Amino acid sequence: MTGPDKELLRGTLELIVLSIIARQRSYGYSIINTIKQQTKGGIELKEGSLYPVLYRLEDAGAIESVWYHPEGRGVPRKYYRITLEGKKRLAQLRKEWHDYVRLVTALIEGGSKDG
Repeated sequence: MTGPDKELLRGTLELIVLSIIARQRSYGYSIINTIKQQTKGGIELKEGSLYPVLYRLEDAGAIESVWYHPEGRGVPRKYYRITLEGKKRLAQLRKEWHDYVRLVTALIEGGSKDG
């Protein structure tokens, strides 16, 4: 991973991945590229960081995988799609994120003016 603090990114990766998969079914490499493109290279995720999150989400029933075998010379790809449970989890994570950002913003921008 490059870009933001690794711990901060690690703590938000589930939210990021679910948000991408909720927009359209995706395979691992396309998720990595989407993150890189949408952040203009500000976040470059490695496969070793992504796949454990995908496996956890799949084990939790938030996403499910489907193998796609293109005709001809294409390589089979494992696509992930969000489930109803995943949509509920995503809504919960979004709410928690917005609440957290609001609270941290109040702390770092508000308060008394000493001095």
